[in-house]
Amino acid sequence: MSKFNGKTPDQQRSWSRAAARYDEVFLDPYGPAVRNPLWAALDAVEDAGSKTVADLGCGTGPLINPLLERFARVVALDFAPGMLAKARDRVAPEDRPRVTFLARSMEELDDQAGSIDVAIANNSLVMPDVRRIHRVLTAIHASLRPGGVFLGIAPSMDAIQYHTMLLYEQALDRGLDPEEAERFAALHGEHRYYDFAFGRFRFQGLRQKFWQPFEFEHRFKKAGFRSVALDRVLYPWDENFAGAVELAAEPPSWDWFFRAEA
Repeated sequence: MSKFNGKTPDQQRSWSRAAARYDEVFLDPYGPAVRNPLWAALDAVEDAGSKTVADLGCGTGPLINPLLERFARVVALDFAPGMLAKARDRVAPEDRPRVTFLARSMEELDDQAGSIDVAIANNSLVMPDVRRIHRVLTAIHASLRPGGVFLGIAPSMDAIQYHTMLLYEQALDRGLDPEEAERFAALHGEHRYYDFAFGRFRFQGLRQKFWQPFEFEHRFKKAGFRSVALDRVLYPWDENFAGAVELAAEPPSWDWFFRAEA
């Protein structure tokens, strides 16, 4: 049986364990050298100071304080208690009355129906079961007020393939034959953690879905969204990427940023 098809570990427990090292293990879309379209999208929200924003799958809460600077009220939701505890600690005591912390899954939004102006899901639409992704997207759509928007970031499978291409060509340029270059690219591109056909990733008990660009319109329209537009979150070549020094002159890697209208 493929390791990607085996029994899924308890994800709530796995993500709670990951909370202590989350900021070191996962790519940071909020870093100063990152080009992130989310900031412009948030700044474009009209009358944000009177509106409610939901940070769905808030993780350790790096976005909560920037949202408090823009919006009247923040709903911070995560299903992993360890993550939510770290998120709560980030908020100053005087700001906590404006934040509602919800320890629950992203599809459990019935009590928020029609009450959210802006929903955000940054690297949290990663459920390996696409049936659950559909339930989550449908729940988010129902939580939005008419005219509400859904913003977020999703990990890019095609960026992993792009990095693989660059590593492969790097190896060929060093004089390796094609078979050796393939092994080099697969090793340093960490292919052992990926199921490229179905866009899945597994690492130390955590399971995630990675996205291809064509999936967004298909899955978002199916959940009821009127439109979805894509842009890229661009990451600098740094220590997070194998071969970064040699790749410095190449166009950067990316995750997908999306903006969907309810």
